[in-house]
Amino acid sequence: MKGLIDGGLAATAALWPAIVLAFGWVHKAARILGAEGASGTEARRRLGGLLGAMAVHQKKAGRLATAVGHFLKVSRSYGGGLFACHDHEGVPRTNNDLEQLFGSQRYHERRASGRKAGSPALVLRGSARLVAAVATRQRAFTAEDLAGADRAEWTRLRQGLDERRHRRTQRRRFRRDPEGYLRQLEDLLIQSGLPA
Repeated sequence: MKGLIDGGLAATAALWPAIVLAFGWVHKAARILGAEGASGTEARRRLGGLLGAMAVHQKKAGRLATAVGHFLKVSRSYGGGLFACHDHEGVPRTNNDLEQLFGSQRYHERRASGRKAGSPALVLRGSARLVAAVATRQRAFTAEDLAGADRAEWTRLRQGLDERRHRRTQRRRFRRDPEGYLRQLEDLLIQSGLPA
């Protein structure tokens, strides 16, 4: 076993310096963004300096130079929003909990429906379905819990969801037959102007 490991390390020895360098940069960026108590200005200055050094020394990363270039591009494009937690007290540190939540929901939706693309129902009813999915992961709900729900709020939510579904149906009808759809609207307009 030791011989296999030594052989693998010897065969990949030329790759390790670039990996150590590139991952060192990434970890340094993470430390800058995660620094407690640093002001937004200080964090921007430090990250800007690191990104500048990475751009200058990018070629030293060998095969990882393109990955470093991508890291620089993405860091600069998201740069404006990276420091909200430093600038405003009470804003939590950047993390990917929300991204994981949506990814998990998408995964379960795909498994349940067999669809590879996003479900149209999630677009229409996402405000209710996503909340329900998250809530049911937290704990099991009983009939008593559901009986105590605010009926007026439930009715408002249902009306909003039905309006969205109706608008989507109208768009689909228009795309299928624009002439017929417009003719039907024109007929309704003419009928509404007639005296009763």
